[in-house]
This record gives sequence, structure tokens and C-alpha cells, in this order.
Amino acid sequence: MRTRNVLPVAVAAAAALTLTACTSASEGGSASASTDPTAVTKDDAIAALVPEAVAADGKLTIGSDLTYAPAEFVDTDGKTPVGFDIEIATALAHLMGLEPDIQSSTFDAIIPGVGTRYEAGISSFTVTPARLEAVSMVTYLEAGSLFAVAKGNPDGVDPDSLCGLTVGVQTGTTQQDELEETKATCPSDAPLTLLPYEKQADVTTNLVGGKVQAMYADSPVTSYAVEQTEGQLEVLGDIRDAAPEAVVVPRGDDAMAKAVQAALQKLMDDGTLQQILASWGNGESALTTAEIDPKVG
Repeated sequence: MRTRNVLPVAVAAAAALTLTACTSASEGGSASASTDPTAVTKDDAIAALVPEAVAADGKLTIGSDLTYAPAEFVDTDGKTPVGFDIEIATALAHLMGLEPDIQSSTFDAIIPGVGTRYEAGISSFTVTPARLEAVSMVTYLEAGSLFAVAKGNPDGVDPDSLCGLTVGVQTGTTQQDELEETKATCPSDAPLTLLPYEKQADVTTNLVGGKVQAMYADSPVTSYAVEQTEGQLEVLGDIRDAAPEAVVVPRGDDAMAKAVQAALQKLMDDGTLQQILASWGNGESALTTAEIDPKVG
């Protein structure tokens, strides 16, 4: 649910080792089951929908902010894009008869670059009215927001009563926006302290290290972070405010939107989308209908 502005411990040595391990786990790792999106082959009917200007160089150029495990991030080799969005992007491109060209970008630069620098954006974009004014969006999964805390919730964090606590969040997300609204309601003697970080891995690291008492992120991101810390963290409460996420394409390019819609629908119908998401622990997030520019509140 990455909704940003359209136009973004024991002794010290032991603590350092713990934090380093957590950062590595949060940014590295792989799917828990075998999926091979590279095995997806061209669908002639879908390829025929792709605009000539996109198909001409044989590549689908995609902007993605590679800091958001398990959706899109960099593998432990420090260079290879991985994650369920990356696998979906690969399968999508192959159905179009193209090769995916994943371009790393800061999150806030993707939407302004779609139609010029990028032919599509795939980076956990939640559908919002503001985004729909700037680009077209084709839905493929649903995600919400979810808290995590240290194992056993030692600080007694209540997600519905956060005043007096310190909470970590990734900069520019809907979760930060929501918590800023909560912060404004807290009394001066029990403020909500928000610590925003550019990378989600740093949020997780600082929760493990005790600098923050809770973290708040997209439900797939929180669940994955908890898994990667191997028992140091736990999910708190239920998923909140579920909403669709979408592939971003240029507004007004109806042909490209329909090509993406057809490709995503095929991935839904043949089970590939659900398999990809399931291999990253998020199979329940898959939608069954790819919709162009859905109405959202």
C-alpha cells in the first residue's frame, strides 16, 4: 500500500550482529516454493495488443523501487531484482513477447516517469483517486496494513492506542500518512513519536534493535519481515484497510492498458499469479479480475 505523493540488545557487539542479520534478512532471501516466471511464453493475442512503440525494441521497460521486500528488492548478490512483483513483471513481459527491463528508481520518480522513461511501473502501487488522475492503473492483488512488534509484545502495544509510543514506518507510505493523523490527536504528555526510514529493511532492523516499539507497513511486507527475523518479531492484530494494488501505465494509452489487463487476466486464469504470490507467502492476495482504473474512495 505504497501511497505517496504523485509528483515520494545486549552488549554493543551482539546488538550490531543482530541488526546486521536482520537487515540482510529483510532485504535478501527468496521465495519459499519454486516458481519460474521465465518459463511463461508469448501469447500471440496479447502480444498483438501491445503498442508498436513499446514492442519495437523487444523490451518492456519497468520502473520499480527495489527496497520493498518481498514485493521488489535486490537479492543478496547486491544487483539482481527479486520479489513477487519482479516475477509478475517477468511473466507479464513474456506474455507480450518481450523481455523485462527492470529499472531501479526512487518510488516518487516512477509515476512521473511512466510514458517517458518507463513503459510501466510495478512497485506496490495502491490505487488512489490522485494516482488515477495522472496514470492508468490495472489491478492484480489486494493488500492492507499490518503492525509488527517484538516477540511477546513486551511493551504492550495496542494498535488502536498508539499515543506515548515510538513507531517505525517507511517514508512516504499510506501507513506514515495514517500515523501522522493519529499523532495529531495525541496529548502533549503522551506523544506518538514517528521514526520514518527510507528503506523498509531499516524499519525492521530498528524494531529488532529496540529503537522503535512497533512498525507499520503493507501486510505482505510485515508478514515477510516477521518471517525473516526468525522469531524475533510477531504480527500484531489484523490486516487493516485492504485495497487493490496495480500496474501503472500512461494515462490515455488505452492500448497499453488493455494489453496489461489481458496479460494479468491470463496470469490469474491459469493460476500463475496465485502461484507466484503463494511462493512468497502471499497467495491470498491475488485478485481474480484485472480491472482498469477501478473506482476507489
